[in-house]
Amino acid sequence: MALAPFILIVDDERDLVELVGYNLRKAGFDIAVAFTGRQALESVGRRAPDLILLDVMLPELSGTEVASRIRSNPQTASIPIIMLTAKSEEVDQIVGLTVGADDYIPKPFSMKVLTARVQALLRRVARTHGADSTLRFGDLSINLETHEVLLGDEPLKLTLTEFKLLAALAQESDKVLNRQRLIAKAMGAGVTVTERTIDVHMTSIRKKLGAASGIIKTIRGVGYRLTNDADDRSSDDVAGA
Repeated sequence: MALAPFILIVDDERDLVELVGYNLRKAGFDIAVAFTGRQALESVGRRAPDLILLDVMLPELSGTEVASRIRSNPQTASIPIIMLTAKSEEVDQIVGLTVGADDYIPKPFSMKVLTARVQALLRRVARTHGADSTLRFGDLSINLETHEVLLGDEPLKLTLTEFKLLAALAQESDKVLNRQRLIAKAMGAGVTVTERTIDVHMTSIRKKLGAASGIIKTIRGVGYRLTNDADDRSSDDVAGA
């Protein structure tokens, strides 16, 4: 019998933690809870969860700091993270996604919506690990089975969403994908992500690619493509894309 997916809920609002835990258990998940940032890191160290629900405003360590530390550890870097916060401004979403969150749900939220987003993110993980192929694009190699991305011999630490976006571009090599098509291909139908959020993720991927960032081209007013043409790897200044 397969083990239930293990979810870590991190929030200092104990009533909310109890409510979220109750609903996720009803949906078939195994649950652990933490009420501070330090407790969250200790819990992850004891048993790595399949997904973390992480509040932004936490005692001791903020949610963004917790996410950053989880992403900086190779043993925990690929754990999916959904940020929970009372802040709903776009800038706060961007901050959370930049430090490595894979999704973002502002409070208050529907328990049905939360459960659906958790299930959707776990399905994305399952599809990634269930595939048995390696995508190669120049010096870039993307292993869909092990979730490992190499640039030459150097591993790249990508969030799950960054990994899915890069893999989607590699699967459609030299084709231009507009942002909506990229969202659908990388994340599946029914997942709501703003086009601005996609741009934030692409900026983060390019930063991690470093000198090889020119492999990702921005097509002004359209979207993105991955190119293997060395002559076509100039840097982009396409704020209006």
